[in-house]
Amino acid sequence: MKNIRFFPLLFFVCCAWMLAAQETNPLVYRINIRENIGSSTWVYLRHGLHEAAEKQADVVLIDMNTYGGSVLEADSMRTAVLNFPKPVYVFIDNNAASAGALISIACDSIYMRKSASIGAATVVNGMDGAAAPDKYQAYMRGIMRSTAESHGQQIAVQDGDTIVTWRRDPKIAEAMVDERIVIPGLVDSTQVLVMTASQAVELGYCDGIVENVKELITSELGYKDYRLETYNPSLYDNIKGFLMNGVFQAFLIMFIIGGIYMELQSPGIGFPTAVAITAALLYFTPLYLTGYAQSWEVLLFVLGLILIVFEIFVVPGFGVTGISGIVCVVAGLLLALINNIHFRLGEVPAGEIFRATMIVFAGLGLGTVIIIYLSSRIGKPGIFRKVALAADEEGYVSVPMQPHALMGRVGVAATVLRPSGRVLLDGDYYDAVSLQNFIEEGEEIVVKRYENFQLYVARKGD
Repeated sequence: MKNIRFFPLLFFVCCAWMLAAQETNPLVYRINIRENIGSSTWVYLRHGLHEAAEKQADVVLIDMNTYGGSVLEADSMRTAVLNFPKPVYVFIDNNAASAGALISIACDSIYMRKSASIGAATVVNGMDGAAAPDKYQAYMRGIMRSTAESHGQQIAVQDGDTIVTWRRDPKIAEAMVDERIVIPGLVDSTQVLVMTASQAVELGYCDGIVENVKELITSELGYKDYRLETYNPSLYDNIKGFLMNGVFQAFLIMFIIGGIYMELQSPGIGFPTAVAITAALLYFTPLYLTGYAQSWEVLLFVLGLILIVFEIFVVPGFGVTGISGIVCVVAGLLLALINNIHFRLGEVPAGEIFRATMIVFAGLGLGTVIIIYLSSRIGKPGIFRKVALAADEEGYVSVPMQPHALMGRVGVAATVLRPSGRVLLDGDYYDAVSLQNFIEEGEEIVVKRYENFQLYVARKGD
């Protein structure tokens, strides 16, 4: 009877011992990068590193096969790798081109499949694939060189002489960008550097040639018993990655600016407001959830909108209030894209600031273009016909034939004037602009002046 009771206890002790032993095995956390470098891969890496830190992984392993992508996202990714406190290794499964090469060089150790290659990091135009201007190449050369230098130097003694060499030669990193840099016996001045696995080992850019992740862990890292976990992006990660795409963010800014402009041109709150609010939510929400946008940055954007509206409807002319509003709106959009704390930008990588600036001003440029286009279409046949007033089949006219005869005429506001709208004078409808604040529908008005084909009115008695 005692032996029967002993077996469950023994089984429990064995299971507990096995679980404890398993927990002590090294944890290798794998993050797959197997598509073009962009906002989605940046989200994957960011979340993967966060989970690896939470699970106290001993090693992070990036499983890479990419032809490159956006330099701006790649710069953020290489910064995250360089700042991660635990070792980050990369296994290049065939390709680490362009932006992929930059991220690989940031890792503590590089391992490659025998058939893999790394290099060709010249910045190209996304439209036609042509090389970008030299200022972009100079920027890429700089970050490639600094990334290589970040791994430090090696000191060796040979024949009594102390020899100091870079662990990863910065000149080789630059040769991946600039064809003018010559690596004797490898590339001349007519081509950028692309290294095979064996060449990378010879030049000190590859720490070993392996055929798969298992071989890397057991042979190179020396782990016989280990735990391997892989980061699996969720649907939420994919959606957030899409929303944080720089091109999409520029279009969202365009819709924000265009929606605000269209709403100011028409009475009431309608479709343009819905478009602007939806675009603003899609812009700020993923940035806020990711930790880029802080509450004060969102409030700065809202304050800017309030100041712009206040300038248009309350303060005559255009001055300090309007300029302050524009500055606050642009600052809110810009700072939300930068992973900063308050106004301390000294620790933010230059590439991140450059990316944010390009996105915001591209969006503002697109917004300006769409405003000009919509302004030319307002009142004409089509979906914008009802945004402003135009002549219709019943004989109403927006510009009187005898404008001076209307001076001093008394009528009523046919719509809300905020400040523009429609007024009724002697049975005819006209476009008009209020000289005061809002004039409600049905209030009596008097024509004060006529300038640039536009009536200006005020409340009767004011």
